[in-house]
Amino acid sequence: MGLLLFLLSMFLLPLQAITFAGMKKCDLFLADVNTQLKFRNVTTDIKVDTSSNGLQLFTTITVDEPAPGLKTIFGFKVPDQRSGKIKLQYLYEYARISSSIGLTTNPIVNFSGVFGTNVLALGTDISFNMKFGNFTKCNAGLSFTNADLIASLALHVVMNEKGDSVNASYYHIVNPSTNIVVGAEVTYSFTTNVNTITVGTQYALDPLTTIKAWVNNASMVSALIQHEWLSKSLFTIYGEVDTESIDKSPKVGLALALKP
Repeated sequence: MGLLLFLLSMFLLPLQAITFAGMKKCDLFLADVNTQLKFRNVTTDIKVDTSSNGLQLFTTITVDEPAPGLKTIFGFKVPDQRSGKIKLQYLYEYARISSSIGLTTNPIVNFSGVFGTNVLALGTDISFNMKFGNFTKCNAGLSFTNADLIASLALHVVMNEKGDSVNASYYHIVNPSTNIVVGAEVTYSFTTNVNTITVGTQYALDPLTTIKAWVNNASMVSALIQHEWLSKSLFTIYGEVDTESIDKSPKVGLALALKP
């Protein structure tokens, strides 16, 4: 009853956006609905998801600037009672800092920060397990940005899973008038000694319609077409196929995002 009253009270708030998405995977059809509600400086995002785990409800409540530069976020998932998490974010001219902690008996504490300018930035992301008293994740990254390109280098270290990897990416705007963009990403895993290379492109058919396509060295080819049929409202069709297993059913999905 308490959950029902909470949901009813949320839907009495002004509606900001609603998004519908669905994907057919083999014989299953997976769908979710996202709703955003806003009242003064409090924004509530509610997502209803259907998956192999059954019906799930994700709720995130964001309070903007309870103090200058500060943002507070509280999130939880139903029916998982251990999914509660609180996050604090602080924004400054040359720094972005975020920390979070799970609302459990033995929580994991996360900290991330970015320091720099619009041209050059350095960031880190670490996680600490309070139960075992050790670090479970340590990431670091460096990025360079100018008017028409973005280049980045990142190091990922996952302590428990030994998932060490290094990632480099490149994003270049070829023609701003037609929004032609090319990009590439290379990831090397120290654990498996495997390289993953992905290249992609983007092209605007018209001011309201964009096509994106990308392929990787694992023979996975993906593409989507996105159309803005109303102001800030987007309709997207997505597809993915494994060219080495043509006999398998491709993944096909669609999404609808509505904003008043």
